[in-house]
Amino acid sequence: MDGQSPPRVLPLLLGLQLTALCPIAAVEIYTSRALEAVNGTDVRLKCTFSSFAPVGDALTVTWNFRPRDGGREQFVFYYHVDPFKPMSGRFKDRVVWDGNPERYDASIILWNLQFDDNGTYTCQVKNPPDVDGLVGSIRLSVVHTVPFSEIYFLAVAIGSASALMIIIVIVVVLLQHFRKKRLAERADKEVAIKSKEEEKLNQENKVSVYLEDTD
Repeated sequence: MDGQSPPRVLPLLLGLQLTALCPIAAVEIYTSRALEAVNGTDVRLKCTFSSFAPVGDALTVTWNFRPRDGGREQFVFYYHVDPFKPMSGRFKDRVVWDGNPERYDASIILWNLQFDDNGTYTCQVKNPPDVDGLVGSIRLSVVHTVPFSEIYFLAVAIGSASALMIIIVIVVVLLQHFRKKRLAERADKEVAIKSKEEEKLNQENKVSVYLEDTD
């Protein structure tokens, strides 16, 4: 019984060693999940990734789009060594590459947003031998304006900062003004006292000379 144990254990140990030497290859993709942008503006669809294998010329990035109201999936952008823009469709001349494979960035910029751009954008990265992994997605909502709460808090923050800066400037200017005024008043008092002392001394000298002459 003991003599049969090593042959059974050996394949198990060998399998564990092979698993350690050859880890499962999978690309991890990171996106903002949800994004809101104003109609008519440009938006950056950020997609970053991590890969077990070093990034090389085999890297491919595929962006697709599915409208919110349903419909078939549409091609948005493709990258393999060089960017390939769509030659037709809604995204023609409206999408540019803004990624950097060396920094594990596969982002794109979408120009001149329209309301029918509402939907889900998917980012798929393959870096052989890392070809498996979940597809990253971004739910884009195109709106008329930025929500009031964001505008309100932004305006309050900017207004508060501006008011604080103005108050600080006014306080500094007033302090400098009062300091100069006090220095000027002190100087005037010193000049007046000195003048009185000189006048008094002159009068005393005149009296002394007069008394000497009368004697």
